[in-house]
Amino acid sequence: MSPMHATPWAPEWLLWGWFGLTLLSVAYVAWDLFTSTPEMKVMKWGWVLVTLYTGPVGLLVYWFSCREPAPGTHEQFVAPLWKQAVGSTIHCAAGDATGIIVAAAITGYFGLSMGTDIWVEYAAGFVFGLFIFQALFMKDMMNMSYGQALRSSFLPEWMSMNAMMAGMLPTMVILMTRDMRAMEATSPWFWAAMSAATLVGVVVAYPINWWLVKHKLKHGMGTERALGKGGSPTAAEHGHAGMMMNGMPPATPAMGISAHAGHAMLSMRPTGDDHVPAGRKALVTLLSLLLLAASYYVAARFGDLSMRPGPPMHMPEMAMPGMTH
Repeated sequence: MSPMHATPWAPEWLLWGWFGLTLLSVAYVAWDLFTSTPEMKVMKWGWVLVTLYTGPVGLLVYWFSCREPAPGTHEQFVAPLWKQAVGSTIHCAAGDATGIIVAAAITGYFGLSMGTDIWVEYAAGFVFGLFIFQALFMKDMMNMSYGQALRSSFLPEWMSMNAMMAGMLPTMVILMTRDMRAMEATSPWFWAAMSAATLVGVVVAYPINWWLVKHKLKHGMGTERALGKGGSPTAAEHGHAGMMMNGMPPATPAMGISAHAGHAMLSMRPTGDDHVPAGRKALVTLLSLLLLAASYYVAARFGDLSMRPGPPMHMPEMAMPGMTH
């Protein structure tokens, strides 16, 4: 086993300051979502989880992309494609990053090498993202059975997971190589490393989620008034404005909700992938795999994939004069 390193990449007081700001950020996002912003339930929990992993950065992204600025304006506020893509990325990160972090905590406990650890994390992230955050929570939105939702979600989730892991993998490995205390979930360095890795993962995963939302292979952000609490379309989808509010006539611009915004949000719902050429989907899937391969190369080049959790060593042990073995 190679010597272990303990070279802090930030003062410990800074870590605890970040954790404190993270708790405040999570508290605000949760309070706002469950009292004011009419986002769909699955996305509410997604935002809470991602803010837990990304702290004040998650709060800022939420503020500018999802928080309802005034009553009755959420549909119009989240309608732009870039915000829809943010919602898709947050949904991806909530499932994938949670699986990766849970797996990293378990593999660290069992002392697995980083070279094994990363693939266990990849599998856990994909399984958690696909079977829970995609298929289980989103089957109502796609008007499918759970099995149909799994089949429909598999390829988009795989593309998105590859991009998410491409950002998280080298970040985790490089930070843990510098300070291997970050391999153990009982250390604050572990949670700091996971926070940094999730932030990088979200940035890397955003472009592919933008493409997936643009081509209606994944959903973006939504509003309960238009899509229901679980994402299932309300009867208003068949109305001329595409939405109704609590059984009232279709919303009008005077109510703060434009018909255009309602149609825009409903059009972001996944509609299947028949309209996307198979060759284009294959190309994007290949690009996501190449991105993942490149991230593995960076991790192997600048990190140590053979390292295992254990007591840190700053330098190899040296024999003292007069000592016998």
